[in-house]
Amino acid sequence: MHVPDGFIDAPISAATGVVAAAAVAVSLRGARRELDERTAPLAGLVAAFIFAVQMLNFPVAAGTSGHLLGGALAAILVGPYTGVLCVSVVLLMQGILFADGGLTALGVNITDMAVVTTVVAYAVFRGLVKVLPRKRGSLTAACFVAAVVSVPAAAVAFTLIYAVGGTTDVSIGKVATAMIGVHVLIGIGEAVITALTVGAVVAVRPDLVYGARGLQQKLKLRVGGQLVDVPAEPAPAAARSHRKVWITGLVTSLVLAGFVSFYASADPDGLEKVAADKGIDAKTEKHATADSPLADYGVKDVEDARLSGGLAGVIGVGATVVAGSTVFWVVRRRRTADTSPVGTGV
Repeated sequence: MHVPDGFIDAPISAATGVVAAAAVAVSLRGARRELDERTAPLAGLVAAFIFAVQMLNFPVAAGTSGHLLGGALAAILVGPYTGVLCVSVVLLMQGILFADGGLTALGVNITDMAVVTTVVAYAVFRGLVKVLPRKRGSLTAACFVAAVVSVPAAAVAFTLIYAVGGTTDVSIGKVATAMIGVHVLIGIGEAVITALTVGAVVAVRPDLVYGARGLQQKLKLRVGGQLVDVPAEPAPAAARSHRKVWITGLVTSLVLAGFVSFYASADPDGLEKVAADKGIDAKTEKHATADSPLADYGVKDVEDARLSGGLAGVIGVGATVVAGSTVFWVVRRRRTADTSPVGTGV
């Protein structure tokens, strides 16, 4: 669903740029509350993992593919504000390094793919976990439904943006029908990836999953005829360490982007297919970084397609984890500075 330059006119592109900038500013402030000793080390890794999995297009219908958007996954793993930043970092890396998603359309893409998916997914997820039984199966079900809903929600958001700022004269009803229809199917793939990933982390380190906090039922003892909570024991040092999870996640991301991506579907994704079929791509403009040495997820002058794509994927994962980790380290430092005791003169 990466919108290229030329799909949306300049005034609406600028307006969505303002919306995106405001959302990122709010998220930077909100992430200072979410990024603690558990989530901060993993937030950059989540961005890198989303980048890697977005390279794995999967077939959803005849001649159409889809890929992870990542809003639901990021929101549930590290929190909604941090999730918006994770997906925004991915979109920025893709636009600058790989000519994927227009630079003038960056505001559209952040608003649609980072903000809408994350907000919708987390709202659905929190609503479900409040009413479902407190057990792992309920968490998986909530992840699945939240991810399914978030993708067609993004398709609706794009359709609304196109309705007011589209550069071609196309029936919005036809665009909406086609976009929502194909993205419901893509949403199922998104849900499977999200549920499996969150489930894998919960199985080994439930304390690292932001959305799972507070879902475990506390043990209670009857004291003097009343039920009281059993004090929680501090986690052992091995459980508190993030190193194994971080290394495993990074290696997984590198393998997915550097090797598995070669076997991804070559069919156009949902937006590309709808744009070609309905004619909304008639005024697509050349990407500003189309001559980048990594454009189209390949390394320039490397003839072997598998090696070229694999190297590009590895570089992308590395660049994203560095950029994301830097952003979240700075945000975490700001939180530490804000909560540090300040001496007062008397």
